[in-house]
Amino acid sequence: MVVFGIDPGYAIVGWGAIKFQANTYKPLGFGSVETQAHTDFNERLEYIYDELYSILSRCRPDALAIERLYFQNNQKTAIMVAQARGVTLLAAQKLKIPIFEYTPLQVKTAVTGYGKAKKPQVMEMTRRLLNLPEVPKPDDTADALAIAICHAQAAGSELRRALNNNDQR
Repeated sequence: MVVFGIDPGYAIVGWGAIKFQANTYKPLGFGSVETQAHTDFNERLEYIYDELYSILSRCRPDALAIERLYFQNNQKTAIMVAQARGVTLLAAQKLKIPIFEYTPLQVKTAVTGYGKAKKPQVMEMTRRLLNLPEVPKPDDTADALAIAICHAQAAGSELRRALNNNDQR
């Protein structure tokens, strides 16, 4: 099963695609969509949508996992991230890719086994689980891969059934 993880944002959107099979993870691709700070916000949203739609069209994952927003101190930033997250979800929806949301606590627990793990711990475990030579940069990319890993683990028995069904075809 191919899982596409997204760490939402409007300056940097991290993305990562992994294949989960026989309890192992294989990175298929990862990167970030970055927008320029002084660009009109609506143009930034359009760019994020276009880029992610293009990547998702090529990748055709079985599922998209995205970080659920949590309240931030800066309401303006939270609203802008929510809007960027919305165009990301729209791209997945247009391609009929099932969408799953996870909290930061769920991601940390899935990747490290500890819900209060610090960012460097999550990034290092993500690197190890994917057998990467180094932690992907920017951090948003590593976060997106961690979110994809979280979905692979959370889907658990559903994933196993889907894999078994595909193997029998």
